[in-house]
Amino acid sequence: MPFLYKVRGEKFCFDPERNGPKGKTPFAISRSKIDLFHECPRCFYLDQRHGIKRPDGYPFSLNVAVDELLKKEFDLLRKEGKPHALMREYGIDALPFKHKDLDLWRDSLRNGIKYHDPVTNLVIRGGVDDVWIGKDGALHIVDYKATSKNGEVSLDAEWQDGYKRQVEVYQWLFRKNDFKVSDIAYFVYANGDTSPARFDARLEFVIKIIPYTGDDAWIPKTITALHACLMAETAPDSSPDCTYCAYRSAAGKQLQKDAPRRRKDKTAPNLHLAFEKTYAKNV
Repeated sequence: MPFLYKVRGEKFCFDPERNGPKGKTPFAISRSKIDLFHECPRCFYLDQRHGIKRPDGYPFSLNVAVDELLKKEFDLLRKEGKPHALMREYGIDALPFKHKDLDLWRDSLRNGIKYHDPVTNLVIRGGVDDVWIGKDGALHIVDYKATSKNGEVSLDAEWQDGYKRQVEVYQWLFRKNDFKVSDIAYFVYANGDTSPARFDARLEFVIKIIPYTGDDAWIPKTITALHACLMAETAPDSSPDCTYCAYRSAAGKQLQKDAPRRRKDKTAPNLHLAFEKTYAKNV
């Protein structure tokens, strides 16, 4: 039977003695976990202290494909030392940045660009999509996005604030690695066009570059608060807007309410066992 959900082992979770300021082992915090803390401190605590993460969503396979194709396209121009036609179209005086560590910086699962904070003993890391370099030598963080919607793409929706925090973390990380970094980041946004009358196994995209002026001043304070959360022995309050915590609370209350009746009712069905038997017959 497959594991539908698995809690991470203790060795992958934060331990105040092992990973705290006086510990010997630094603890890695990814850019996405910083965003999780911003969304809900309790979900972050359960994830990083106890290995109980939010259920995974469905993978965005088409978005990943667009990312890979854009990387290949810009990498060809990187080798040639030429700008992309989109960069010329939008008046961006820059080139794709050549660096021996670019592949490491892109590897969000195992590497990314990193910074070890000596005060908290946390290693902050994140995987970038691309980096461009301007004529003044400053780096521009670049993030690829893909969607399919009617009308122009923008960064105006409230849920897209996470995109902005994302590039700001990357800007901060590159600065901590002693790079000169521009406040201006770029989103290369691919919008799938659904207007053609036929599919014909082709999906066309309208690609737009959206500049964004980042401000990473919030990050040091967030890391301090995030670290205090990790060092605490009890979980913090949840965010009022967290749907995951709201579900856990409502489900927990109902299960506690039903528990006495289930203990008395010996005929209550064991649905988990029934599922196991059904699954075993079908494999």
